[in-house]
Amino acid sequence: MTFSLLGHCERTGALGMVVSSSSVAVAARCAHVRADVGVVGSQNVTDPRLGPKGLDLLARGLTAEDALARVIGDAPHPEWRQVAVLSRDGAGAVVHGIKTLGLHAGRVGAHCVAAGNMLDNTDVPTAMVERFEAAREDSLGDRLIAALIAGEAAGGEAGEVHSAGLVMAHREAWPIADLRVDWSETPIAELTALWMRWKPEMDAYVSRALDPDAAPSYGVPGDP
Repeated sequence: MTFSLLGHCERTGALGMVVSSSSVAVAARCAHVRADVGVVGSQNVTDPRLGPKGLDLLARGLTAEDALARVIGDAPHPEWRQVAVLSRDGAGAVVHGIKTLGLHAGRVGAHCVAAGNMLDNTDVPTAMVERFEAAREDSLGDRLIAALIAGEAAGGEAGEVHSAGLVMAHREAWPIADLRVDWSETPIAELTALWMRWKPEMDAYVSRALDPDAAPSYGVPGDP
């Protein structure tokens, strides 16, 4: 039903997650990112409560493995959950409940972790991790999108996907990118195009929040 990758940029400290699914609005339920803390992906039969709980545990200083163990240990119906955790230092962990749907797999890589269920084949997370690791000089957003495309090319979900999302956080309390295609016949292609539209303006929107007087102009009709 879902394949995803959680990633950390070792150069900047930015954190993010990219995800796609046959279900509607997948990122709204599955992707949880907090600057200077980490990333939690809660998927399969999703319990969105697990994301914030995992982030709170990471913020208290637990490792990715320990935070994941606590989240799953305390969760109702853990047998249905597939959860991945990535800490702010890039350490990852993933678990699949015994009722995870269809073909499922996970892969922990360098500064990333990928997971999927109802997959076309179990090599999909490995393809995502390898693509992410191969692009260390690129921006985190570019690496996440590349990993998602690699997952799709490797087989992706067993059926057609209809939604996709990318969420990133860096330094500030709000996401610097929160891009979603909630229902489409080509969600990954549309998310890629949306990222390319957002990427050159992302930093300007942060500047406008922190120091409007020094920020770039809006470049729209009526802007002095």
